[in-house]
Order: sequence, then structure tokens, then C-alpha cells
Amino acid sequence: MRRDAFLKSLAALAAAGVLPMPARAAANIKMMLPANPGGGWDTTGRALGKALQDAGVAASVSYDNKGGAAGAIGLAQFVNGSKGDPNALMTMGAVMLGGIITGKPPVSLSQATPLARITSEYNVFVLPAESKFKTMKEVVEQLKKDPGSVKWGGGSRGSTEHIAAAMLAREVGVDPAKINYVAFRGGGEAVAAILGGNVTVGGSGYSEFAEYITTGKMKAIAVTSPTRVKNLDAPTLKELGINVVIGNWRGVYGAAGITAEQRKTLIEMIVKATKSKAWAEALEKNGWTPALLTGAEFEKFVDDEFASLRAVMAKSGML
Repeated sequence: MRRDAFLKSLAALAAAGVLPMPARAAANIKMMLPANPGGGWDTTGRALGKALQDAGVAASVSYDNKGGAAGAIGLAQFVNGSKGDPNALMTMGAVMLGGIITGKPPVSLSQATPLARITSEYNVFVLPAESKFKTMKEVVEQLKKDPGSVKWGGGSRGSTEHIAAAMLAREVGVDPAKINYVAFRGGGEAVAAILGGNVTVGGSGYSEFAEYITTGKMKAIAVTSPTRVKNLDAPTLKELGINVVIGNWRGVYGAAGITAEQRKTLIEMIVKATKSKAWAEALEKNGWTPALLTGAEFEKFVDDEFASLRAVMAKSGML
């Protein structure tokens, strides 16, 4: 084959995303963050973008925040605007599944391409520093007296912290339908509401509250993990006699309509990113637990999670 013909063939294969990683130029990644700045998906997506560059598989990463409806607004934009794009990624997680179950949006995750689960963490419940309450026991006592007087602040309806609050209410003998849950579009809004004393209790992944707990602006009063979380002085709900354990996880999807080879390439890029120094630093800084699961196994995990969350939400009176 003539050299010019060979180069044209190589270029065509690269454009189609079917060349092995060493033969391809680093990609220009477009990252959809289906939440407002400051939240878990935003933090995760930007950390992953940095890791992709650190690993040498991304030449550049651009970010698009599109919050609302538990990620459904960003998901719709991603599904409709990125079809067939082998360089498009979207962060997502358990919260999006809960939002899809409760909100029934016109788009679904099945319209995008599952790539990988990358982290997991548990939720922590916090009080504003100036709260009249000091412990989860005191919050529960007030909840039993007057459910509506306790404002639970967190992510959108169907988020893991919303489900945890409903599960907690049910376990202590309160009708979950009576809890006063205030949903926010992003982690930044939720943090502002907690710090401002506009909600009684805040809930989210530990990474979103870590700096405020460390500086004393928030007090951690319980975690939804089966055992205590490292570096966090807070009991588990189970320790408090409340049988509630629920985890959060975050993952990455690719665009609809990409080929099997393009999907494989994106997964390889993500795996390489999770082995980078930048990713190790992000895990340490945010208290994330690495939870890599890729391809078909991740796809099955998401299907199982949908079924599990529906069952938990039905049991807790949320459906």
C-alpha cells in the first residue's frame, strides 16, 4: 500500500475510534455534568477529567453543567445532543436512578451507553453548627413529636439521602409520607441552606461536607454505612438502633449510538485514568472508595440497582 493511502486508512480508523490506544492521539473529551457546580457529580467529573489528562489519554476536557430533576435535564441534553460522539462522557450515579424512578422523565439511561462505575461512598447527616440539636437521637425525638418540623435538606427527590430519610422515618415509627424533605438542584445550594440554618438536617455524600465538618461549620451526627467511616467522628444509624444502610455510587456513561469498539476505547481510557496519580489524590481528598466496574458488568449492576431502589422506595412509602 502506498504511504499516502496507508495514512488515509489510519486516519479513517482513528476517526472511527477503532485503533488501539497507543496508535491514537489523545482525545478532546466533552464532559456532561448533570448537576449545578459544587455537587458530587460536578466534583467527580472534574476529577475524572483531570485524571484522564494526567494519564495522557485526553488532550483536553471541557465541562458542561446542566442541573435539575435529579440529572434528567442533563441526561436529556446528553442523549439528544451527543449521539454517536465517541468523545462525549457523562457523570451519573445512584441519585439519577432514584430521580428516574420518581420523576419518570421522557429520557432514560438505556438511551446512553454504560461505561463504568468509578466510586462509592455513604451518606452523612449533618447539623448546622448553631443548631439547637446536638445528636441524631434528639432529631429523631423531634421527628416523632412533629414530623413536619424537621426539615431534611439534600439532593433532588429520589436521591440516596432522600431515601435514607424516608427509611429512617419508617424505622422509628413515623409515616415516611410526612417527612419534610427539601430538595436542592446541586450540592452548592444544599450546603448554603445548611450553613444558613434553612434546613434542620442536611444529607449528602461525605465528600461534599468534609471541609465544613473539619472546620466545625457542620456537625456530623450519623452515617448510612454498615461500619464507621474512617476520619469521621459520627455513629452509624445501625449503632443508634436504626436499621438503615444505604450507599451512594458514581459512574460514567458514553453517548448513544457509539460502536462497540468506541465503547471499549472509552472504558480503557477510564481504567487508565483511575490508575493515575491525579485520581489517587482525588480519592484521598474526597474520601471516595474506589469501586471500578466496567462494561457489561456495570450495565447489569445498574439494572439490579434500579430494581433494588424501586423495592426500597416502595417499602419506605415514596412511590
